[in-house]
Amino acid sequence: METFNFNDGGRQAAGYKGKTGDCVTRSISIATGLPYQQVYEVLSNGNATQRKGKREGSKAGVKTAARGINTKRKWFADYMISLGFVWTPTMLIGQGCKVHLKADELPMGKLIVNVSKHFTAVIDGVINDTHDCSRGGTRCVYGYYKYNGQ
Repeated sequence: METFNFNDGGRQAAGYKGKTGDCVTRSISIATGLPYQQVYEVLSNGNATQRKGKREGSKAGVKTAARGINTKRKWFADYMISLGFVWTPTMLIGQGCKVHLKADELPMGKLIVNVSKHFTAVIDGVINDTHDCSRGGTRCVYGYYKYNGQ
């Protein structure tokens, strides 16, 4: 069974080059089928309008989605809900790792999975990303958005 499929979510087709911190944009585009540029615009607008907190660094208040997205912000959760996603946490404080980034520990369907410092799309057990980020099936999953849309 295939466990990894190279997929940039339409980034190159949208005219972007090189590497950047756009894993959230790519994973949403892959899981929903929405154009990369459309997702990028929504996320960059969200970044531009959010207040800069103590730990935001260069992300907040700047209209870009290339340097990462604070996925804990309410605007991001609202966007994901509007797309038809439901969040499921898989790890609680002090609990330890219960779910790993491998097909037999995740549900089938279209998922956007949160792992350490990265988001990736998993479709029916296959990682769709620009690299295999599973660390051989040992990478811990903090939670995932499951697509319940059309």
